[in-house]
Amino acid sequence: MKTLTRRRFAAFSVLSVLAAATLAAPSPAAAEPVVGSPAPVFTGVDTKGQTVNLADYRGKTVILEWTNHDCPFVVKHYSSGNMQMTQKKATQDGIVWLSVISSAPGEQGNVSGPQADALTQSRNAVPSSVLLDPSGEIGRLYGARTTPHMFIIDAKGLLTYHGAIDSIKSADVTDIPKAQNYVLNALAQMKAGQPVNPQGTRPYGCSVKYGS
Repeated sequence: MKTLTRRRFAAFSVLSVLAAATLAAPSPAAAEPVVGSPAPVFTGVDTKGQTVNLADYRGKTVILEWTNHDCPFVVKHYSSGNMQMTQKKATQDGIVWLSVISSAPGEQGNVSGPQADALTQSRNAVPSSVLLDPSGEIGRLYGARTTPHMFIIDAKGLLTYHGAIDSIKSADVTDIPKAQNYVLNALAQMKAGQPVNPQGTRPYGCSVKYGS
């Protein structure tokens, strides 16, 4: 009887420790929105200080790209021109591309509006706008976990894809030609009126540098 009591007490102690650890852990980003459901509507501010409201783009496809210029995985896609190529193909087709910077003040990747614009120009990037999200409000709303982390919203305002930009999880530029570009794949399927496949993949890259 004493042995059974000790075992129960030990099990209770382990559960208590695990519960305490969970409560003490920092709050992660919110769960990602579900593909096929309405994309969370937000209002943000771009690098020019202009208000950007997702609802204003209803009727157009919108791509959200979480970015951090110091992240090696982001560097991979920009130094190779892969991200710019994807942006150009999308925007030339009338798609709105919003790059989002959710790095908190003092964290890696946090930049001012002019600094973000200088990065865009120096890299020959062509997003429709770059949104500054130092509070992490938009990032947490979408459950953005990594840089890059990609989301595609269709003309009806429904989320049609979220996850990695491509199929090879590495920071090696030489992997890009061998990888499937999930964003261009989804856009081509949407244009052809086909279901998007895959609809969701595991994003890879640096963690989004949210504040506490």
